Amino acid sequence: MKQVVQNYKSGELAVLDVPVPECKPGGVLVRSAFSLISTGTELMKVSEAGMSMLGKARSRPDQVAKVMQSVAANGVPATYRKVMGKLDSYTPLGYSLCGVVERVGAGVDDVAVGDLVACAGNEHALHAELNWVPKNLYAPVPDGVAPRHAAFGTVGSIALQGVRRGEPQLGEVALVIGLGLIGQLVVQLLVASGVRVVGADPDPARCELAGRLGAAACGDPGSAAVETAVAELTGGHGVDQVYLAAGGGSNQPVELAARLSRDRGRVVDIGKCSLDLPWNAYYEKELDVRFSRSYGPGRYDPEYELEGRDYPIGYVRWTERRNLAGFLGLLAQGRVDVEPLVSHIADFEDAVDTYRSLEEGELKAVAVLFRYPEHAGEAEAPAVTVPEVRRGAAPSPVRSARGPVRLAFVGAGNYASSMLLPHLAERAGVELSTVVTTTALSAANARHKFGFTRATTDLDAVLGDPSVDAVFVVTRHSSHADLTQKALLAGKAVFVEKPLALTEEELAGVLTAVEKSGNDRLQVGFNRRFAPLLREARQRFGDRTGPASVRYLVNAGRLDHGSWYLRQGTEGSRFAGEGGHFVDTVSWLLGDDPVSVYAVAPAGNEDLQVVLRYPDGSTAVVSYLTTGSAAFPKETLDLVADGRVLRLDDFVRASVYGRKRWSSPRLSKGRDKGQSAELASFVKAVRTGGPMPVSLESLVATTAATLAVRTSLAAGVPVSLAGPR
Repeated sequence: MKQVVQNYKSGELAVLDVPVPECKPGGVLVRSAFSLISTGTELMKVSEAGMSMLGKARSRPDQVAKVMQSVAANGVPATYRKVMGKLDSYTPLGYSLCGVVERVGAGVDDVAVGDLVACAGNEHALHAELNWVPKNLYAPVPDGVAPRHAAFGTVGSIALQGVRRGEPQLGEVALVIGLGLIGQLVVQLLVASGVRVVGADPDPARCELAGRLGAAACGDPGSAAVETAVAELTGGHGVDQVYLAAGGGSNQPVELAARLSRDRGRVVDIGKCSLDLPWNAYYEKELDVRFSRSYGPGRYDPEYELEGRDYPIGYVRWTERRNLAGFLGLLAQGRVDVEPLVSHIADFEDAVDTYRSLEEGELKAVAVLFRYPEHAGEAEAPAVTVPEVRRGAAPSPVRSARGPVRLAFVGAGNYASSMLLPHLAERAGVELSTVVTTTALSAANARHKFGFTRATTDLDAVLGDPSVDAVFVVTRHSSHADLTQKALLAGKAVFVEKPLALTEEELAGVLTAVEKSGNDRLQVGFNRRFAPLLREARQRFGDRTGPASVRYLVNAGRLDHGSWYLRQGTEGSRFAGEGGHFVDTVSWLLGDDPVSVYAVAPAGNEDLQVVLRYPDGSTAVVSYLTTGSAAFPKETLDLVADGRVLRLDDFVRASVYGRKRWSSPRLSKGRDKGQSAELASFVKAVRTGGPMPVSLESLVATTAATLAVRTSLAAGVPVSLAGPR
């Protein structure tokens, strides 16, 4: 098999052929799928190996002390031979990977051959095709966690142990100094714990990334921005905890920690930075300085790590292995997202070039993965199920009243107030019956502004009101599926803003409610297919005979700091929330639902390229970009087929090129993205009992295709949209 090694004397890096390790009792033999380069620890080791002997000595004074002790005990010649022999030999690299169990040693009964496991340890989770891993240094990977994400298990455990040492409390404020790989994970873990986080790092890109992952504010540690943010968030008292996740020889991190901590705050050292503590500053505030030892209790204990002797859970709740399993569980729950941290994936055979590119600064990365041949992701192409719509035996509800259509709104935020309610408030035959919000004042404001008959915070009262014909769900993304199910089961027609669901399980739950109630009166707010300009352009383009190619460029732009769209752990990614618009528009233009999805993303931002394939051979590329210019139009679309081209320019102008050219006049009253026509169609369907504006099957297919984007990004391959299993 092959393994990455380094000669510490010469600095040489190589991929060597070495013997396959024996599968000993008490452990498993694991074939690597992905292994993670620690861009902090490993690059420091690689850099040290390239130094002169004097440089090595200066960087490792602890080892110099050991050498001097050996000289005193054994003499110079013997010590020299011992040191040179140790330096002039190959040492392994790596300590965090995910792979498939190939053999199971005696005494192991918690995994079987073929199981996917995450592995830890700088002697057992190496950059090698095969590793023997003892029982307490691996953990099974939960269903739904991609192998490349599970490869973060060890560094995730390091971050998790560091956060545990800080003992965060709900509502506290923390400062994370150093926003490299560990720092980014610490930020997410703290946010998941209900802690507000300020990040400090001299790299603006890392600050921006931490902001997207939930930090309340970030900035250069030498700037006033960090101190200002801490003062605002803490009322001038200082942060409750500081996490030192930085490296290097500067004493700035520990000085900044003292300056920005509150009285009796906690300072946790996770990284390897200078710790020349300014005595007065730490003494006067009585700061509690703590160290976090790697992955957790059990580390460096050979009886635990090598012999598999676990600590009783009643005495040691979080061991190395339990931390590893705990982090994998957070990945499975979506509480931590490591995909934005993946800067580069390299084939294992290119390991040496990858290390050199990192060391020389050509490759700037937060996290880099090695992908091994025949990794687990290739065993079976991933698929997202498009669930079957079953309407059940019960009939769909039909309006009995002949009066106006009575509408209730659950949520009255910015989108509802600006894009939906103005159209409905002016529409004849519509009565805005009730508005439901989580706070009394927002409900009262909506009632005053749009003329709702009643305002309340009681959802059950609305669902139980027989006079309400339809319910609009216009809340945050994470609540859409649950509220839709409740309204369907209550017999109401439902208009839910996109997305319908954030997971396959949520989508299945909505369809269970449809089947159970017999109520299929559902519309999702995919308004672009109702835009008058686009509908006219499609009509003038005419029918197709051959496959089409579609390019849909969405110049989404950056979000404002603090936007709840950045809360990906609870609200899903931006594309999960907005991407259904573009999938639905393309599917409507092509007259069918997609059969596969392939998504790719560059490192360091949220730009996406999503390739959709359709049954007749048509393809569409949706480019969802956040790094463009605000001066460029937000949405442009081109459809090419049969010698013709349809062009849409941001819902302001449209053109069709063929035997004759048609071009619309430029809209003088701004963009019409179809909200008014969509709402008119929905209200008509509710009033008459006729079909909903978009079939439920189409809504389900679009939602499944949007969910498949995340699956494809995680697996790195196209995802088929399969029928029910």
